[in-house]
Amino acid sequence: MKKSIKSIIVLVSISLVISLALAVTNYVTAPIIEKNESEAANKNLLVVLPDGGKFEKMDTSAYTLPSAVSEVYKASNGGYVFRLLTTGYQPGFSIMCGISSDGKVVGSTVISSAETPNIGGVAADKVAVAIVGKNTSDIDGVDTVAGATKTTSAYRAAIKDALNAAIILGGGSVDLRTEEEILNDNLSAVLPTAEGKFTKLFIAEVIEGIDAIYTADNGAGTVCVIGEQFVATDANGDVIGEVDEALAAKVSEQTKKVLATTMEDITLGDYEGLPSALVSAKVTESGNYVLELKAAGFGINGDQWYKPSGEYIHIKVSMTKDGKIIDCLTVSQAESDGIGSACADKDFYSQFIGKTQDNYSDIDSISGATLTTNGYKTAILRAFESVAIFEGGKGE
Repeated sequence: MKKSIKSIIVLVSISLVISLALAVTNYVTAPIIEKNESEAANKNLLVVLPDGGKFEKMDTSAYTLPSAVSEVYKASNGGYVFRLLTTGYQPGFSIMCGISSDGKVVGSTVISSAETPNIGGVAADKVAVAIVGKNTSDIDGVDTVAGATKTTSAYRAAIKDALNAAIILGGGSVDLRTEEEILNDNLSAVLPTAEGKFTKLFIAEVIEGIDAIYTADNGAGTVCVIGEQFVATDANGDVIGEVDEALAAKVSEQTKKVLATTMEDITLGDYEGLPSALVSAKVTESGNYVLELKAAGFGINGDQWYKPSGEYIHIKVSMTKDGKIIDCLTVSQAESDGIGSACADKDFYSQFIGKTQDNYSDIDSISGATLTTNGYKTAILRAFESVAIFEGGKGE
């Protein structure tokens, strides 16, 4: 018993000694670490804004700044240095950026990053060079680095936040809403009874002069987008609000046409030669087709070294009986995040709208995602072939 008590006392004593030693070490080293971090930060300030002079950390609590901005330093030459925190291919992507007094990027550097060194790291270096001299009007034009879409986009967006923050701190105003928020606000403005919740309609009928139709999730009505104009209708397709008479008639006619669309399932087993990529098919009363297909992108054909998902890209396409695409949508995908996953972006799949079999491949490919792009285009070709078979012809 006495031996056990003695052992416990020894262990407790050792623990106390170690704890005391750690506390003393921390007491001694903490100021040194803080000083080194401060010196590194000051060094980075001069790296991104060499002619900044003296820097003073700002209290920005009175301002509403873009989300990526975590710290701001005001330079004696009128410029600013921003510390930015964003998520690229991985979280924790920290960048420091210098903005001149006339609102242009002077320089930038990565403070910390978990991006892949030979992909995202290289891309960050290239973007850092490309953005020098850019302002808010041309920063979006900086090219995406092939194979590093997510890193490039995150870097570019963070720098844009810094440019916008400089405008705000200088007394200007900036619309910080995302494109999705702006769209939703415009939709809600003309149809407030929708309570801010809309879904873009997948179109299976040919409509003239209307870019898109959004329907209220609560059934309150729809909103047609025509260029920068938004026109609302009630649940029956009748126009709401003060709208030019001719435009109101066109919107009402086209909306009612879309809302009245009916479809019947096509039994695939009744046709020979249909491609295996075709999952399902429907035909509208007007004779158009709505097809669902699976595309073998990187998820199916990718190098096993990079661990492809094993999943197909699922696509929905509507097409006239003479082979012209009315609408296109990526329903689901499991391509490489930040690379092939761009096939789910509207900017990509909407390129196929209006295409025929003669020109469907004339689209902008996804940078660094050849297998995804080619697999998608092959599935679109299979859609043309399927419609040709349904119409009594032969797919090529």
